[in-house]
Amino acid sequence: MIDTILEYNREFVANREFEKFATSKYPDKRIAIVTCMDTRLVELLPAALGIKNGDVKMIKNAGGTITNPFDSTVRSLLVAVYELGVNEIMIIGHTNCGVQGMDANEMLSLMRERGISEEHIRLMEHCGINLKEWLHGFEETDAAVEETVDLIKNHPLMPDDITVRGYIMDSVTGELTAL
Repeated sequence: MIDTILEYNREFVANREFEKFATSKYPDKRIAIVTCMDTRLVELLPAALGIKNGDVKMIKNAGGTITNPFDSTVRSLLVAVYELGVNEIMIIGHTNCGVQGMDANEMLSLMRERGISEEHIRLMEHCGINLKEWLHGFEETDAAVEETVDLIKNHPLMPDDITVRGYIMDSVTGELTAL
């Protein structure tokens, strides 16, 4: 499948189809969006919000939430604010998220089935990574989004003048509900 994607890419570049996406690194709407990597949101979310290439900084991860105040999502937000002019942040969770109810023990079991050794699992734990905490999901999407909003608003490196709001998107219709 990757080879098919690479072939498409060669044709895309050769046909100069990239020209219609030209923009700068600065988001025109001065907004950063943290959302889930769910495949249903790839086209739905931008369409439902009326955003196009160049409008926003989009940061995606599993669950669209922040679980650690010093993870790569927070770093990306700080870059967006201090280097790229973002002054508003939207946290957008969604209905029927795969991370909701995700079980760390099940994930560890699947890792073992795929050949990850007990030695490697113990090594992670020896390095201070609590895998059961790190791999757990969340019970309620609303609560996870609200916790992320709170974490960003109260982050010691986030300026007070940044607006941070949380939403849940319907994965079918694209309707946003404010929290």
